[in-house]
Amino acid sequence: MSRLAITLMVALLVAALAGCDQPKMENQPKYEAYESAPGWDNDQSARRPPPGTVARDARLGARPEQLPMPLTKALLDRGQQQFEVNCLPCHGRVGYADGMVVQRGYPAPPSFHSERLRRAPLVHFHDVISNGYGVMYAYADRVEPDDRWAIAAYIRALQQSQHTSVAALDAPQREALENAGREAGQ
Repeated sequence: MSRLAITLMVALLVAALAGCDQPKMENQPKYEAYESAPGWDNDQSARRPPPGTVARDARLGARPEQLPMPLTKALLDRGQQQFEVNCLPCHGRVGYADGMVVQRGYPAPPSFHSERLRRAPLVHFHDVISNGYGVMYAYADRVEPDDRWAIAAYIRALQQSQHTSVAALDAPQREALENAGREAGQ
């Protein structure tokens, strides 16, 4: 072996050994979550974010308490489409908590037709879709905010479809319902 090759091998070996005494990243001194930190404010390692910090996915401004867009057929159609993609497996086609996931033995969600949920404000459904509730996980990273409102509006339409009597409809609405029934029967 040539002298140059030996010199290169020795240099590489020295460089490799020089890095061996460095601590690995996971072994560096650090605070674990909620660990006390003597000398810091309130002896806490968890720090408050600086004033004005905004979460990555947070919307700026106040959260609307009601539907922040006009209620249109297009919005309800979008809500139905998103409901069928994201909600139908557990909640079922009409919201009675009889979806395929429930039929396979998983816990049933509450029916949208319970008195409690019929009285719930529309923002409740938006919040549950966004943040999850009970065993339902959050869909904020899967469903866009406007689509969450569309789903909430569609849920309200499902509730009304199951709890409105034909006698409560005016003449044009009854006629439209009868025509829809005839078209479905063809």
